[in-house]
Amino acid sequence: MRHGPLYLSLAIAFSLSACGQVITLTPTPTPAPTPTVEIVALATLPPTATPAPYTPAPTATPTVTPTPIFYAIKPGDSLLGVAQSFDVSVAAIQEANGILDPRTLQIGQQLVIPLPEDEQEELANATPTPTPLPITVQNVHFSETTIGGLWVLGEVQNSSGQPLEQVRVAVALLDKEEVEIGRASGLVALDLLEVNDKAPFALLFGTVPSQFARYLTFPVSALPAYVGSYYRDLVVENVESEGERYAAYTVTGTVRNVGPEDAVSVQVILTAYDALDRVVAMRKVPPEHNVVAPGGTTTFRIVLAPVGGPVARIAAVAQGRRRSAANP
Repeated sequence: MRHGPLYLSLAIAFSLSACGQVITLTPTPTPAPTPTVEIVALATLPPTATPAPYTPAPTATPTVTPTPIFYAIKPGDSLLGVAQSFDVSVAAIQEANGILDPRTLQIGQQLVIPLPEDEQEELANATPTPTPLPITVQNVHFSETTIGGLWVLGEVQNSSGQPLEQVRVAVALLDKEEVEIGRASGLVALDLLEVNDKAPFALLFGTVPSQFARYLTFPVSALPAYVGSYYRDLVVENVESEGERYAAYTVTGTVRNVGPEDAVSVQVILTAYDALDRVVAMRKVPPEHNVVAPGGTTTFRIVLAPVGGPVARIAAVAQGRRRSAANP
């Protein structure tokens, strides 16, 4: 199909007329300066957002850990009877209190009653926090019990640069294929772990899996400590021990309050080490008096039953709380 000169001239005329219409519309967008007024007005609003940094969330974190239950041993008590009355197992009470030999219980000894079995299992199986905790687990020692169980003793060191509390560790048992076949977890013996301080722990497996080939130890949780509730001016003095190198040890000593206030809920933590510096025994018990006045002293006499040995040295520390409405 051919296009003649008439068609070509009409097309050129149409394109020129269209371009003419576009050019006539360009002057209309000139009122652009108006948005600058809105920007200036909005610049005065940011001060209303200043309360945002107030975030009280950290105060809610301690509520994850339930308030512990304490029980003082009375004449005629046994671990089995105490366990049945609180609906927990004997092994759970032994683990929570570091009791390696129930025969070493003393009248008046204060026991920490752990959570019921179902809650304890949930905590033990909780997934460890993915961020590495600045806590070192060290000096671990394994010892089988006479009834087929397994004690795991050790200690942690606070390398975080700040005081910690609610420090929990775990031990996982693995088979040859690196598959986890058992796990136990628990709190360390010291409620407040000062910077670079050490605290022992004792975990009990009721049975030893036959496929057990190796193990892992790792910290599970820890919180920055509220040190205001703790009494930090207790000193342990005159520590002496007597007994056979592989059998029970009787450890005596004195706790002195060198601070200006009453110390309440006082407890003594003993840790025994072998020649390789592994933890082979630990106990946490109250001294003769668990309230010590400023400048005052109280004595303790504690029986240690090591699960290994021979014992090369024994370390003793004391912890307490400040008197408050919660500790009248």
